Amino acid sequence: MKRLDWFLIGMICAVFLAWLWPAPGAHGGALHPELLNKLGVALIFFLHGLTLASDAFKAGTLRWQLHLIVQASTFLLFPLLGLALLALLGSHLSDDLRLGVFFLCALPSTVSSSVALTAVARGHVPAALFNATLSSLLGVFLTPLWLTVVRPAGASGSMPIGSVIWDLITWLIVPLALGQLLRPFLGKFAARHKPQISRVDRATILLLIYTSFCDSFQAGIWQGQGLVSLLLATLLCVVILATVMTATTFLGRAAKLPFDDQIVAIFCGSKKTLASGVPMARLMFGHDPGLSVILLPLMIYHPLQLVVCGWFASRWGQRDLSLETSVEHH
Repeated sequence: MKRLDWFLIGMICAVFLAWLWPAPGAHGGALHPELLNKLGVALIFFLHGLTLASDAFKAGTLRWQLHLIVQASTFLLFPLLGLALLALLGSHLSDDLRLGVFFLCALPSTVSSSVALTAVARGHVPAALFNATLSSLLGVFLTPLWLTVVRPAGASGSMPIGSVIWDLITWLIVPLALGQLLRPFLGKFAARHKPQISRVDRATILLLIYTSFCDSFQAGIWQGQGLVSLLLATLLCVVILATVMTATTFLGRAAKLPFDDQIVAIFCGSKKTLASGVPMARLMFGHDPGLSVILLPLMIYHPLQLVVCGWFASRWGQRDLSLETSVEHH
């Protein structure tokens, strides 16, 4: 958990630095975020491809009922829940926060934390790796498509969906594929230096968070709405996480999945990715001055899901596996 702790502290520091000194990371600033952000996104996904164990990924491909539950939760249950909450709250949310809540709901699942927590809980790790990776790939297409529901084509500030998907393929999928292609040559090096690679990955995400908030602070977007937005976003994140974890628990039991698969359904089906979400937001929303408000629900949901799922993982990891084996044989 120490690596998670310094990363969460780093998120707070990145936001504080953007408030204190926004000019370098804002549009046209000394850091040239127009280019730096895309290179940072490419680096993150290249490293993901380089460290992704393809053998373990293949080993988790056969549990189709589990995969259906996870992907339906990620790309159907979450967005429908987001739409219901937006309809319920109506004008109580600002436009940027509405978009941020739905952006959170439309994102793919996490990879690293889903797999790590599944391992701690002694769940089916290959299935978790398969679902988390598949979710990341599907998200390149499904996330921007879902977002057209709340920001339709032709509306003010709308996204050109074709160019967004092309950008995501160029800066996410291509570096990921390149990392996988280079695994035979650099895989052992990556395995030996996994902690250092993880630090580079996290540091790059922190840089993207910093530049994401710079434009917002420079444009004064937070004036008059900071505390209200924070409280509303926190409440919504709690409701979303509780609802989805309850739903995935019910679906896993209804499908009579083994408990190690139920763990995968709950963890992969309830998680949302900060590691991919911040880069995707940078590519999809560009230099929208409200980007920091759009990212707020995701930045709250990220530590919330780690704390809650971490507690469950620790609890489930202490269970007696011999009892499960006995039940399965009967």
